[in-house]
Amino acid sequence: MTRDLTALKASLQPRPARFGALRSGAFWNRLGARFLPFADAATVELPLGRLLRLSLFQVSVGMAAVLLTGTLNRVMIVELGMASWAVGAMVSLPLVFAPLRALIGFKSDHHQSLLGWKRVPYLWFGTLLQFGGFALLPFALLVMTGLGHGPQIVGHLGAGLAFLMVGAGMHTTQTAGLALATDLAPPDSRPRVVALLYVMLLVGMMVSAIVIGRLLDQFTPTHLVQIVQGAAVLTVVLNITALWKQEPRRRGGTVTEERPARFREIWAIFIARPRTMRLLVATGIGSAAFSMQDVLLEPYGGQILGLSVGATTSLTALWAIGMLSGFALAARALGKGAEPHRLAGFGGVAGIAAFLSVIFAAPLHATGLLAVGAAIIGFGGGLFSVGTLTAAMAISDAKDLGGRTGLALGAWGAVQATCAGTAIAIGAILRDVVSAAAVTHALGPTLADPATGYGIVYGVEIALLIATLIVLGPLVRPATDPSRIRFGQTRFGLAEFPA
Repeated sequence: MTRDLTALKASLQPRPARFGALRSGAFWNRLGARFLPFADAATVELPLGRLLRLSLFQVSVGMAAVLLTGTLNRVMIVELGMASWAVGAMVSLPLVFAPLRALIGFKSDHHQSLLGWKRVPYLWFGTLLQFGGFALLPFALLVMTGLGHGPQIVGHLGAGLAFLMVGAGMHTTQTAGLALATDLAPPDSRPRVVALLYVMLLVGMMVSAIVIGRLLDQFTPTHLVQIVQGAAVLTVVLNITALWKQEPRRRGGTVTEERPARFREIWAIFIARPRTMRLLVATGIGSAAFSMQDVLLEPYGGQILGLSVGATTSLTALWAIGMLSGFALAARALGKGAEPHRLAGFGGVAGIAAFLSVIFAAPLHATGLLAVGAAIIGFGGGLFSVGTLTAAMAISDAKDLGGRTGLALGAWGAVQATCAGTAIAIGAILRDVVSAAAVTHALGPTLADPATGYGIVYGVEIALLIATLIVLGPLVRPATDPSRIRFGQTRFGLAEFPA
């Protein structure tokens, strides 16, 4: 009997090997939470797996952006011999729908559906528009290359319509997807959710650029058509996977309001708030400042500093690394209670330092300074984007807006996309005009250098960032202000995941 009791007690004692395994598991959980900062975006209501699946709509948007602005524009100009102004007009067509993002978000807030969904129908129709544009585009490309039947003007018109459809789908999908993520995420985890969604957008762009570049090593029109068709199918697969069983379905349908809200009335309430207007103005100016050099950084390195194609491509990689770092820092800081307007201001300050580095890289012939500037441009842009978008999300929680996240996020996206696209076009034109004048000694012998055009653009960006800081200043609230935007202080990393 005594022997049996002794054996039973021994069996109940913790075994050293098992205890070591438990400690090892806790160590890896802590390590994962430390080096995967966006795991903290997950909550019990929105687990990491579900959040990552939802973020796939950003991957499809990033893939579409790379195809439109990084691949097709180059192919149409170089391989197809189209005029630059015609290609530029096509690439800018998606911006036509950018101002409508506020209306799209508002409609998704008030969508009446017997199926019981508000956001899912907009995600679905946005997906159909993206798919339809990519499905139409190959036929237009075949006509433009002469492999199809019909006049080339038909191909140009078809390509323009395809660009328009893809742009409309991108804006619709992204607006509804961000609004759905905001609906699902608790208020204290929204900053990290926003950062994770933008990381996935950047990941989609990076992976798509690498894969498409490898596939087009040996360019043929037929090969390009196959890639565009594959992108159309992949868009549907990614977006359906993203929205599947994400939005809770109201079995009785969405609630019908006694008097349907009108966009004009709600927009008047939204825009009448002085802080809202100031935030949108700051977002527009700052987005223009960070985007004006988007198509100039690599030519600057190649034409002015004599860098190779591989070296200028590394500038884009450094920009992406800086952007990811900005997202990570913004998510961590906001999760600890940082003020989003102040964080956006820090991004503006970083941008000023970055553009100064880029400007001085030319007279000093310092390629390292250009590399540092490229990384800090991405870092500052990441801080600014997450800070202003988080502030816009907080606006939607106001009582007089009734939690209309779609309207707030749509307004932010409309201002950001419109101003960024306009700034890219203005920056390219300004560089061409000033450089041409400088080379012909129209600006005097001192400025007779191709770098003058680039320097003017970067100088304008610095001035825009200073204006952004001036506009943002009154929005920043001290820590003791009760009206200050606050988020939860709790962390939710891999170690806190339910088993």
